[in-house]
Amino acid sequence: MRKKNGPQAIGKSRGGWSTKLHLVAAGACDVITWSLTPGQHGDAPEGRRLIEAMGGPQEAGEVALLMDSAYEGDATRELARQLGFVPVVPPNPKRCEPWELDKALYRRRNEVERMFRRLKAWRRVFTRYDMLDVMFAAFITVALIAEVLR
Repeated sequence: MRKKNGPQAIGKSRGGWSTKLHLVAAGACDVITWSLTPGQHGDAPEGRRLIEAMGGPQEAGEVALLMDSAYEGDATRELARQLGFVPVVPPNPKRCEPWELDKALYRRRNEVERMFRRLKAWRRVFTRYDMLDVMFAAFITVALIAEVLR
């Protein structure tokens, strides 16, 4: 969304005005890439954009890509396979042909959820005092760096 002084990535969703933070992480504190979108935007298109921007795995062998259930669509899983990842995401219970989920591997996704919780402990991230994306993104970067150094 383009506003008076620059883009703001604020959109109205069911819960009110909000901003979504999407990220790809290699572990509990290793963020590879991230982005901001307005609250009403879908998760899957932005997730595909981040996966494409990240590129394929640098390691030899199978590299698992643990994803939230919002990214369980066919297009996202196919993109992950094309880039050389093994998508690990639970299927929607209403799917006609669900796939097997490696539950032991999927449990590791909580590391990233804990990182989101640590980011939201920063009051300025939680309440989004900054009006412009560039300022909000800069503070998120500072918070991510501080979490890595902790």
